[in-house]
Amino acid sequence: MTRKQRRLTLIGGSLAVLGVAAALVLFALKDSIVFFNSPTDVVEKQLAPGTRIRIGGLVEPGSLKKGDNLQVSFKVTDGAHEVSVRYQGIVPDLFREGQGVVAEGKLEAGGLLAADTVLAKHDERYMPREVVDALKKSGRWQEGEMNADAHVVGKKP
Repeated sequence: MTRKQRRLTLIGGSLAVLGVAAALVLFALKDSIVFFNSPTDVVEKQLAPGTRIRIGGLVEPGSLKKGDNLQVSFKVTDGAHEVSVRYQGIVPDLFREGQGVVAEGKLEAGGLLAADTVLAKHDERYMPREVVDALKKSGRWQEGEMNADAHVVGKKP
């Protein structure tokens, strides 16, 4: 083999090893990767019970119910559809009806989300891009009240 052929073989072999390593890492992480869904996405996709999802939208006014042992139930809406959420634990201080929320957990039969994490909008300047897009799509985003770009994570007003 010539020097050029050895170098090309070494580079090709290195790229193949790197590709296999990347594929193995992605395969190992596939169960822990959770994509954002709006309530409309959950209803339209008809996800199987036991599927781990992250859902975001607004806490539907009138749907918040607090029970014993820190049990909380509420509905997340994007204006078109809503998904019922059940959570046991302490909710964030800013969690309330009509506010932005992101809940993560497993979907149960009947479309109920058994959440193990609930995140509330932490100030006027934060809202995940996916929530903004879902609210705009459903017509619930009020452009006149606030600058849309100021609410998207990663953008400055």
